[in-house]
Amino acid sequence: MLIIHTISELRTALDAERAAGKSIGFAPTMGALHHGHESLMVAASTMCEVGVASIFVNPLQFAPDEDLDSYPRMLDEDAAKAEAAGIDYLFVPSVREMYPEENWTTVSLRVVTEPWEGDSRPTHFAGVATVVSKLFNIVGPCTAFFGQKDFQQLAMLRRMTTDLNFPVDVKGMPTVREEDGLAMSSRNLRLTPEHRAQAPTVQKALQAGVSAINSGERDPAAVEAVVRAVLATAPAADKPDYIAVVDAASLRTPKVLEGEIRLLTAVKFGDVRLIDNVGVTVD
Repeated sequence: MLIIHTISELRTALDAERAAGKSIGFAPTMGALHHGHESLMVAASTMCEVGVASIFVNPLQFAPDEDLDSYPRMLDEDAAKAEAAGIDYLFVPSVREMYPEENWTTVSLRVVTEPWEGDSRPTHFAGVATVVSKLFNIVGPCTAFFGQKDFQQLAMLRRMTTDLNFPVDVKGMPTVREEDGLAMSSRNLRLTPEHRAQAPTVQKALQAGVSAINSGERDPAAVEAVVRAVLATAPAADKPDYIAVVDAASLRTPKVLEGEIRLLTAVKFGDVRLIDNVGVTVD
């Protein structure tokens, strides 16, 4: 595996691979890699002929009161995991390399980013869309792999790729979970033992909502109430930022549940904010 720190070097290497007729798989990350990230990198390296991953803690997607400085950084361990996953090129740029001057250009999307995470973290999605646009332009034509845990982000990136005509195929991969159901996340490392023990309640609550739907409930508010009641059984869980029962394509709450539905939530345990979601098809 080759670790690359500059945009020009990565472009040169990948242009040569494409000139040789090889397909490129790309897994963007912010590091602190867990099995979920590793599954994306394995997909990039096995479903395509050349596997590329990036590690970049993007300052644009953190608000002033969020955890940019405390975000875990462990490059040596991450590089070993990337190589074990079959990655050929690991792109690790500095902030100066990605943003050599004050950033005057941002990418933002309406509709799909306005509710839920958009309400809770108003600057987040513009930061994600901007850095992913830059990465897509740097990597070039490829298949890009993202986890479904950040479902609203995945929906945004799919729409952005379509609207801006990026030569990129965005693939959403299943959420990887711990044995107790907790969605894998770099932020899990910051949970206290007490909070870690209660955190699987998030997934249990969402699954309770799915069970209600499968039992015939079609009122989004009633399903939301089921999820909220189960979350309330975790004493360490603060009041959820949101619980949403939405159409999977529009991320809007329908009057009556039908078709592809996604249940979304964000809950804080102490100062660690956990997000999760599950999908269900309503016949």
